[in-house]
Amino acid sequence: MDAAEFRRRGKEMVDYVADYLEKIEERPVYPDVEPGYLRSLIPTEAPVEPESYEDIMKDVERVVMPGITHWHSPNFFAYFPAASSYPAMLADMLCTAIGCIGFSWAHSSVERAALIGAVMMKKVPTDNLYGVREEICFFNFSSSIPSCNQENMWMHIDAAYAGSAFICPEFRPLLNGVEYADSFNFNPHKWMLVNFDCSAMWVKKRTDIIGAFKMEPLYLKHENQESGRHWQIPLGRRFRSLKMWFVFRMYGLQGLQAHIRKQVGLAKEFESLVRADKRFEICAPVVMGLVCFRLKGSNELNQSLLKKITKSREIHLVPCQLSGSFVLRLAICSRSTESRHIQQAWQHITQLAFELLQEHRH
Repeated sequence: MDAAEFRRRGKEMVDYVADYLEKIEERPVYPDVEPGYLRSLIPTEAPVEPESYEDIMKDVERVVMPGITHWHSPNFFAYFPAASSYPAMLADMLCTAIGCIGFSWAHSSVERAALIGAVMMKKVPTDNLYGVREEICFFNFSSSIPSCNQENMWMHIDAAYAGSAFICPEFRPLLNGVEYADSFNFNPHKWMLVNFDCSAMWVKKRTDIIGAFKMEPLYLKHENQESGRHWQIPLGRRFRSLKMWFVFRMYGLQGLQAHIRKQVGLAKEFESLVRADKRFEICAPVVMGLVCFRLKGSNELNQSLLKKITKSREIHLVPCQLSGSFVLRLAICSRSTESRHIQQAWQHITQLAFELLQEHRH
């Protein structure tokens, strides 16, 4: 593939991606395949001669798509959001083209800028706060901090999902006491419209990190080597911050806040539907975009309900266990989820619950 064909195929791929995302709701959210389904669909050996791009793209639909769980479907309510946006995708294309292996400041000098932007949006105290760009329960941690400080224990705040919400003033009180923590982490790839993978971690004293990971081969030394080196176990890392930079600039603080607030509102809408049905109960406070609920009754009853939901492949949920109870989780995940999807999901759940309760009566 030369540059001319790359231009043509690149435009075709953008159209394919846009069509996929615009029509994703038409695809079953959960695959109807068994492990090993690929064996009969692909050759047992790699091709000796080059194959055409057209044949490869045909096989994307024939081979790949049947086995995909569509995380960006508005009917995907499992696990947590897998953030995605068109600005982030464009930035990811550029990151791939630049191909930077960012193992030091000299070889990737713009990473810190995007993290500074994240700090400014959150209004987190920035004195002596340093950024680390690598992957590393949501609760009120302010009461734990004094004990950790007194015992000289490392206090880490893992705000992987919830951390994005702290750009909204109404959620900022949940972060009270962060200035006493030793480190703080959140994942823009969960709720801040930056596609996977992109995690941001700050540490109060960078010597605690770079002292642990420090390595000094001569070929990596340069005059600014303490900036952006020794921050993680791998030597190199992808150029992730460009995705954040594109998203921050094209959405702005108000656009990102609106996204968070919309999804919290959808969770509250689902909560109200659950509370209005006396057969169901809410199992934990609905603070952000996650609703934990169940049918009143045994764990086995709720396990059977989830099996019915999964088998139907119309929506996708996963469970958790709270105080010994089998609980269903509905998380607002997709950027394209609207109120109608919430209403449709609830209608589907209640219909399956009705069928299940009828079966148990007989």
